[in-house]
Amino acid sequence: MSRMRPLRLAAVLAFPLLLTAAAPVEPTTQWLARPSEAARITRVESGLPPLQIPGEAPRTLSLQEWMALYKIPGVSIAVFDKGALVWAKAYGVREAGGSAPVTLETLFQAASISKPVTALAAMHHAEKRKWSLDADINDNLVSWKVPQNAFTQEQKVTLRRLLSHSAGTTVHGFAGYAAGAPVPTTRQVLDGEAPANSSPVRVDTVPGTLTRYSGGGTTIVQQMLVDQLQKPFPRIMRDTVLAPLGLKNSTYEQPLPKALESLAAVGTLSDGTSVEGRWHTYPELGAAGLWTTPSDLARIALEVSKASNGKSRRIVSPAMAKQMLTRQSEAFGIGFMRREGKAWFGHGGSNAGYRATLIAFAESGSGIAVMTNGEEGSRLIDRILVSAGAEYGWKDIEAQDESPGGTVDLLVRAKGAEAAIAWYKAQKAATPEAANLSPAILNDVAYSLLRSKKLDDALKVFEANVAFYPDDSNAHDSLGEGYAEAGRKKEAIHHYKKSLELNPKNDNAVKQLKVLGDGGRDLH
Repeated sequence: MSRMRPLRLAAVLAFPLLLTAAAPVEPTTQWLARPSEAARITRVESGLPPLQIPGEAPRTLSLQEWMALYKIPGVSIAVFDKGALVWAKAYGVREAGGSAPVTLETLFQAASISKPVTALAAMHHAEKRKWSLDADINDNLVSWKVPQNAFTQEQKVTLRRLLSHSAGTTVHGFAGYAAGAPVPTTRQVLDGEAPANSSPVRVDTVPGTLTRYSGGGTTIVQQMLVDQLQKPFPRIMRDTVLAPLGLKNSTYEQPLPKALESLAAVGTLSDGTSVEGRWHTYPELGAAGLWTTPSDLARIALEVSKASNGKSRRIVSPAMAKQMLTRQSEAFGIGFMRREGKAWFGHGGSNAGYRATLIAFAESGSGIAVMTNGEEGSRLIDRILVSAGAEYGWKDIEAQDESPGGTVDLLVRAKGAEAAIAWYKAQKAATPEAANLSPAILNDVAYSLLRSKKLDDALKVFEANVAFYPDDSNAHDSLGEGYAEAGRKKEAIHHYKKSLELNPKNDNAVKQLKVLGDGGRDLH
């Protein structure tokens, strides 16, 4: 989970914010447990960490101004404290350029926060059916089996290891499927068969020896639950978790049912445009398929907290809840993130066009859920977490240094491409071998500009990247794409050839040279 980092920009840069969009939409819905919470909401909103520019006074932006800067149409927040939901509030609109406001019932894709909720259901049935958490998962898989290999000879893939990301399974995450695209079955996803757009889920390290995030592993658990319970996965989740907790605004159904589409926030790319077709479909339901609201996520976290304190057993027993919140691997309990030395449990989520975070403190029954329909939502979520943590006295939520990638992105948005390039050049000159500087930083920003139809600025950044990293094949490949987009064919061919010279295995360069009609002529 990312953390907010205060900005450290070059002192020579002025910073006139380019917030020229329409006036931000004021929040239209909120719920308060008691009137006194209104003042706390105001303090959370006004306590967002400011822009900290060396040589200048810190600049405070409102939540709505941060939304405008990062092109996030809608935000929804729910806060719980001392074992109860205490307030929820929604901001902005459901769709970029639209007027329908986000409400407390607006559905967002929870993305990877789906995983700990899936784990909660798996642990419920493990207790009920007396499944061993440490037996070979193939004992409970019927319609598909984890392929055996040299890595699984001595150590097995188990339910505990799959849900703590230590089973040695591959496939970090999933891209989803655009509207109208064919959607694979779970077994096609697991085997990487068409129309799946991800690699096969396989074991490539000895189970139990390495913590490595694997959405593929959670998809194996999804298949196991379906095999054992003989029900569609969305129904399993509804019957096991969602309905018992009274979560009326949550579903694992993918594609989203037509009846719920009018309640859903539309995914938004980093350039502020809507995801084509409004959102992607994720057949990897257990790993990424939950549609929900912050208030429903808060209720899930509250249930886990109560169970771990011996005050509930609606889904799992207190003993199982404690096990879920105990670190099983380097960074995870069962389903939930559990960082060493940190009091919180939770998870983050990142689907195409959506970002979300759930943070909770089991002992106090406190925490926060924030959901956005913007790919830059994490940058605002981090600030909200810091402010809420300060207001409610939560430990272990603190600001950290801004990453170079975050600084470059912010500079491009607020001041322009040339300012971002100048800042990066100064950083690279000061520390040429800095590990946190890489060609990927400028490359990502350039592609964002390209998607935003800011071709001239995109080319400036692509060109700077090649100047900084003349021996990087991908930098040349990307510049070739930029030149091709601009109709500068000769220059595009030159840089695709240079990319291929640096990396003879660059199939994309070969393909693009054929598209450009080059027959292997040397343009030097």
